[in-house]
Amino acid sequence: MIDQPDDQALLEAWRGGDRKAGADLFARHYDVVVRFFVNKVALEDQPDLIQRTFLACVEGRERVQGDRFRNYLLGIAFRQLYKHYERRRGERKRLDFGTVSAEDLDPSPSQIAAQHDEQRLLLAALRKIPLEYQVVLELAYWEGYTAARLAEVLEVPVGTAKTRIRRGRQLVEQQLEALASSPALLESTRMDLEQWAKGLRGLATGSGAG
Repeated sequence: MIDQPDDQALLEAWRGGDRKAGADLFARHYDVVVRFFVNKVALEDQPDLIQRTFLACVEGRERVQGDRFRNYLLGIAFRQLYKHYERRRGERKRLDFGTVSAEDLDPSPSQIAAQHDEQRLLLAALRKIPLEYQVVLELAYWEGYTAARLAEVLEVPVGTAKTRIRRGRQLVEQQLEALASSPALLESTRMDLEQWAKGLRGLATGSGAG
């Protein structure tokens, strides 16, 4: 079996003019960008945001370190998400991801075709909490991101990332209670929350714009 080149090797080859290396690097990380946007914006907006993310990555490829390529790419995706909703708001007051949710900004339902009531409940709860917290929880649940990696993506101190994870979980818990159609559904969702969340990872990839 041939060993695949790591991100650093692909990045260096790409910088040296190897377009295939750049294409391979993008293909390796494409799904994570799809998952980033799928539960936060409408389906019709996702292709443009994915394209903008990778275009910005091309423009900034000399600045990124190969061993941190995915973090760099997700940081761009986060900024593109912010710009997307800023454009939609026009000249109105500045957007605050710490207070406004995906549901507030785009009330269309999640595009992820969840297979279980517990997953549908969790997706709805995630879209109801402020985007600042939705972002960190989905990256933690779906990509296995730690507070340290989240801090790098969001360009905040590690302590701030830890606080957002903790507060995000509290807010999701509140929304689960508010949205659950029955005590039994609430309990079954709570009992295995992280597994329900991880089970959405593949569904998120398949439901997004590809």
